[in-house]
Amino acid sequence: MIRIAAVFAASALALFCQTADTILINGKILTVDNQSSIREAMAIREGRIQAVGATADIRKLASPATRTIDLQGRTVIPGLIDSHMHAIRAALSFSTEVNWIGARSLPEALSRIRDAAKTMKPGSWLIVAGGWNVDQFQERRRPTQAELIAAAPENPVYVQLGYGWAILTPAGLRALGISTDGDLPSGGRLERDPSGKLTGGVTGGQNAIIALFDRLPKPTFEQQVEGTKKFFRELNRLGLTGVVDPGGNNLLPADYQAVFQVWRQGQMTVRVAYSLCGNEPGHEFEELKNLTQLLPMGFGDDMLKFNGLGERITAAMNNNNRPSATDKEKYQQIAKWAAERGMSLTMHWANDSSVGQLLDIFESVNREVPINKLRWSIAHLNDASEQTLRRMQALGVGWTVQDAMYFGGDQFRQTAGADAARRAPPVVTGAKIGGNIGAGTDAHRVASYNPFTALQWFLDGKTVSGNAIRGPEETPSRMEALRLYTLGSAWFSFDEKQRGSLEIGKDADLAVLSKDYMTVPVDQIGGIESLLTMVGGKIVYAAAPFQQR
Repeated sequence: MIRIAAVFAASALALFCQTADTILINGKILTVDNQSSIREAMAIREGRIQAVGATADIRKLASPATRTIDLQGRTVIPGLIDSHMHAIRAALSFSTEVNWIGARSLPEALSRIRDAAKTMKPGSWLIVAGGWNVDQFQERRRPTQAELIAAAPENPVYVQLGYGWAILTPAGLRALGISTDGDLPSGGRLERDPSGKLTGGVTGGQNAIIALFDRLPKPTFEQQVEGTKKFFRELNRLGLTGVVDPGGNNLLPADYQAVFQVWRQGQMTVRVAYSLCGNEPGHEFEELKNLTQLLPMGFGDDMLKFNGLGERITAAMNNNNRPSATDKEKYQQIAKWAAERGMSLTMHWANDSSVGQLLDIFESVNREVPINKLRWSIAHLNDASEQTLRRMQALGVGWTVQDAMYFGGDQFRQTAGADAARRAPPVVTGAKIGGNIGAGTDAHRVASYNPFTALQWFLDGKTVSGNAIRGPEETPSRMEALRLYTLGSAWFSFDEKQRGSLEIGKDADLAVLSKDYMTVPVDQIGGIESLLTMVGGKIVYAAAPFQQR
C-alpha cells in the first residue's frame, strides 16, 4: 500500500511539473470535493485537471503555448450531469420540433409555432412533443385548436401535454386519418366541448398517447443526426456535460443509430451512458438477451457507453401498482439474469405505497446474486418513505430524483395533502441515511431539460405557478444540491472517480457561469447559463466574452 501511494505521489508530482495546456485564473472554482473547497484557478493538461489552487501558483504552470482564460471573478462548477434524462429520444427530433420550454404565456408559445411555420414548407408537420405545463403560462390553460390554426394555417400541428392529452389541428387529424374514436389507438378518446363539438383534443392513458405519437412522421436520419448535435450543444449552453439516459417510451433499437453516428464522427459534446428497455410486451426477456449478446456492461468509451437496462424492463410492471404474481416472476427472471451479467438496472416507479413489491424482487435477487455493486436504481419516487430509503440503501440501490414537483407539485398537494408535499422528495433524509442520490429532470416530454430550473426548485420548493410547497426540512443547501447534480449523478454510471468534481486527475468537464450560483438570489438561479463549457478540456460551448477563445 505504501509503495502504491508513493508511486501515485510521484506521478502526481511529475504531472504538476509539466506545463499546462490551459489555465483558468482569477475565478471562483467550486470544486465539489469532500471539503467543498473553493479555489481561484485551475490548470488542465491532456484533458484532465492538472492542478487547482491560487492564481499565482497556477500561472507557474503556463508556457508561451498555454491558453490562458481570465475568469474575471466568475464562478466555475463541475460539468452538470443529469442522472435521468431521455436525451437520445429528445435529440432525434430537436431540429424539427417546436419547443415550448420556458415560454411564460400562450402568445409566446404560439409565436414559436408561428415562427417555425415561416421556415417550413406548407404541409410540413409542426410538433410540440412536451416539456411544458399549463401552469407555466400566465393564462393557466391549454391552447385551443383555433389558436393553433391561426398560428400555422398551412401546416398540420400536434401538441402533446405529458402523457395524458394531445391536440391536433384539422389538417393534423386528416393526415393521421382520425375522425372518430375508433381511429385512435386503444384507450384514446376525442375530446368534445359542452355542446358536443370536437375540440381537436385527444385524451387517454399513457399507452394511447404513446401510440398516437408513434403515428407522427419521424425526422429523416440526417435530421436525427443534426438534431442530436444541436440538442447536445443546447445542453452544453446550460452547463451540462453528461447524461444518464434511461431509454423509455417511443425509443426503439433503431433510434439509437443517430447518437452512434455522432459518436463515430467524434462530435459528441455530452457524455452519454445509455440503457436499453423492453419494447415487446410479453417477450422482453428474449428481446433483451438478443440486444445485449455482444454488448457487455460498460461497452463503449468515455463519451458513449452501455449502462444496463431500464427504465421499463417489462411492459407488465411498468406503472403497475398491482402487478400479478406472474408479472413479478417474469420481471425477477430478467433482473436475476442482468445481475448475473453485472448489469446496472434502473426502474421507473412513482408511488411509495407500492414500491415494496419492486424492492421485494431486488432483495430476492440479491440473496442469490449480490447487487450492491451494480448501481441499480429507482427513478422518481417523490414520496419515498424513510423505510423505503433504508431498504434501498441496504441493497446499494440508488435514487434518481427529478424536478417533477416543479410542474406537478400543485396537483400532488391537492391529492396527497400539504404534509406529504412538504417532504416531496425527501432528499435531505435520503442523504442522511447515506443513500446514493442523483439529480435530473426526466426531460423532455414531461419536463424542461434546464438543470438550473431544477436546481432552483431544489432550493425554493416552488412550483411553476409560484407556490412554495416543500418544507425546509427537506430542502438541501446550495452546495448539497450542486453535489447531487455532479458527483451524485456520476455515481449512476460508475464515473464518480472520473468526473463530477474538479479535482486533480479527473476529466476537465466544467462550466463557467453567467451568475454566481452560490450568492445570486435563489429566484435568479433558474436563469443561469454557461458562458463557457468544457468537456475533457475541450471547449464545446462559448458565449461572450469567451467565444473567441
